[in-house]
Amino acid sequence: MKPIQVGLLGIGVVGSGTFNVLLRNQEEIKRRAGRGIQITMVADLNVARAQELVGPGVTVVNDARAVIANPDIDIVIELIGGYGIAKTLVLEAIAAGKHVVTANKALLAVHGTEIFAAASARGVMVAFEAAVAGGIPIIKALREGLTANRIQWIAGIINGTTNFILSEMRDKGLDFGMVLKEAQALGYAEADPTFDIEGIDAAHKATIMSAIAFGIPVQFDKAYIEGITKLGAADIKYAEQLGYRIKLLGITKRTPTGIELRVHPCLIPAKRLIANVEGAMNAVVVQGDAVGTTLYYGKGAGSEPTASAVIADLVDITRLHTADAAQRVPHLAFQPNAMSDLPVLPMGEVVTSYYLRLRVADETGVLAKVTGILAEAGISIDAVLQREADEIKSETAAVGQAQVAQTDVIILTHDCVEARMNAAIAQMQALPTVLEPITRIRKEELA
Repeated sequence: MKPIQVGLLGIGVVGSGTFNVLLRNQEEIKRRAGRGIQITMVADLNVARAQELVGPGVTVVNDARAVIANPDIDIVIELIGGYGIAKTLVLEAIAAGKHVVTANKALLAVHGTEIFAAASARGVMVAFEAAVAGGIPIIKALREGLTANRIQWIAGIINGTTNFILSEMRDKGLDFGMVLKEAQALGYAEADPTFDIEGIDAAHKATIMSAIAFGIPVQFDKAYIEGITKLGAADIKYAEQLGYRIKLLGITKRTPTGIELRVHPCLIPAKRLIANVEGAMNAVVVQGDAVGTTLYYGKGAGSEPTASAVIADLVDITRLHTADAAQRVPHLAFQPNAMSDLPVLPMGEVVTSYYLRLRVADETGVLAKVTGILAEAGISIDAVLQREADEIKSETAAVGQAQVAQTDVIILTHDCVEARMNAAIAQMQALPTVLEPITRIRKEELA
């Protein structure tokens, strides 16, 4: 049987990895797919470099539309990234009757509904395993492996840069800024790390997983996003003392009133497996009603790990290339006419528990005032940790004309509605004995 022909748009880190792995393992892949899979055309602005990477026998052009227009190309791999030209090219490939494989989580999180609708109407597939967690086959698991389950929640470490930074902060006792510079020097963080450290990249991925898990449209604009830039070494140390570790998690949950979709730092019990995922690794925990808790762990980025996911999509499309479109697995796991209209909840309606750190004047009655505010708000306290004033490096601080000793008070709460906690924090912050902005980190038991 004639090999299926693939056009590659962009041959950077992932593109070159895809080409190399496909070439190296071509016989094994052919045995799995039932026919050969060949990248026969590449589009890249740097034609000379691209031609050097792929060698003779592969056509290299600087115009992506030439790949899309080629009638011999069956599948287009989009590895350009971003929301702009990538969206245009993906829609043009679909309109031309080409199947599409993409690693572009940002594109799908923002424009996925439009793209999947266009693909369904044209009868082609859009595959995107590489868009979430690199080489970890989490999309396949959610769309197919766990299809018997009513998914209850997903929690994932889905950004390697932030996990590396938090791991280094814990191991070395350093603050965020110093570790970020180290991560950039080692190549774990970009020169402009905003998408990673502010949680945007993780939110793109969580949005896609949420849509697949619960059969809702992709709704990135409804996600709550908070990064790691405000975390200090002190919070990571206190969390350790209380039996927790801090991770940036992408979380999506089914509740009676809607779907939670949020990315933010979390305290996780140190005994949980996901709490022990270190460095630049990724991990996703999925809770299903039938299977219980499952954990997916591996490399979330990199040339060949991501290529592994891209090629898995190529094999899937090759197997289903001639199948009736109605018999293929739907893009978001659920049939398009059976999508749910469950709302994504605003953060104020989310129920979770909290870690609070207050820098306070070391005076009698301060703790009583703080706990009184929480009690009046109906917020139950789980644990309190108060440091001795002489443990603080700077024991005194100027408050007006007075000099007062200061200390940290750490409070863990039981579950409450976020809006109620917001109001309580505002009241506590207004106390004259609370000397600095209150640190609030959400806590997830993941039980």
